[in-house]
Amino acid sequence: MEHDKTIAIIILSYNGRKYLPDCLSSLSETDYPKKLLKILIIDNGSGDDSVDYIKKNYPEIEVIQNSSNVGFTEGNNIGYAWALDQNVDYLALLNQDTIVDKQWLNFLVSDGERHDVAAVQAKLMLHPETNLLNSYGNAIQFLGFGYCNNYRQLDKPGTEPFEVPYPSGAACLLKMSALRKTGLFYSRLFMYHEDVDLGWKLRLAGYKILLEPKAVVYHKYSFSKAEYKFYYLERNRYFVTLKNYKLATLIVFAPACIIMELGMILFSLKGGWFKEKLKGWGSLIYQLPAILRDRWHTQFKLRKVKDKEILRLYTGSIKFQDVKNPLLTFIANPLMEAYFWLAKKIIFW
Repeated sequence: MEHDKTIAIIILSYNGRKYLPDCLSSLSETDYPKKLLKILIIDNGSGDDSVDYIKKNYPEIEVIQNSSNVGFTEGNNIGYAWALDQNVDYLALLNQDTIVDKQWLNFLVSDGERHDVAAVQAKLMLHPETNLLNSYGNAIQFLGFGYCNNYRQLDKPGTEPFEVPYPSGAACLLKMSALRKTGLFYSRLFMYHEDVDLGWKLRLAGYKILLEPKAVVYHKYSFSKAEYKFYYLERNRYFVTLKNYKLATLIVFAPACIIMELGMILFSLKGGWFKEKLKGWGSLIYQLPAILRDRWHTQFKLRKVKDKEILRLYTGSIKFQDVKNPLLTFIANPLMEAYFWLAKKIIFW
């Protein structure tokens, strides 16, 4: 398949020397016209020799060096600003710990050419367990939890693209004409849930997001349970839901949010990260005025779609293999599924 669309490929690197050889080697073999590709690596203040390795082995790749770690969101936003200057048709986001199939871009661009599509995610397979899925499209639980669908399940044989609520930032193609309306990542998040917010606002702006099973990218992924991660995950889901839902929807979901919050407190106490939970609340309170200003823009400048349509692709359950708990499986998930079913009967806006 022949394409004539220009693409800027952005890779955010942080101490990625052990990953970059496999990633960049596979990227160099991508079956897409090289004259149409521009590759940028943003180094987020690495302490290893990542930059020296890139400059020595891949001098054709442009590098931006940040003096410190400015986070996943701001690092990629720097890449987005660069892509705007390059006046490309598409922006491709790729994690440093990925290996791409030769045809990945061809399949993504074919889907991206649909006028109503703003983002296309590749099928993410694990590595070295290359027969197992990392993400067959991501899910959003209606209270803001984002997670990988079909994680660690056997590969699926499907070949037709399908709609998903948001694209994984590990490997996706984004239409620049859509990003000019929405921007890329919400910088207040720093890291985690930035792709949840991106997909949410793209859909609010009236676009579709697809998963393309024929575009394959392997991901050296492992689920981290570091305490700092819980801080960002918990805080950021509130940032995103407060910014993106209509006020009436927030009111309908408030009782479920209180019940879930009580459960998360117990979960944090048991898991030893309650301090991170407290820090998340503190940050939420501190940044609430700014979030409300951002919310105004989302609701009155960006939104073209009702919450009823947004919720069509959301779920009531959290089904992620690395987060297993009997209370979640047998109590929280059934309760939230029932609540979500009822809420969708109420929400018409």
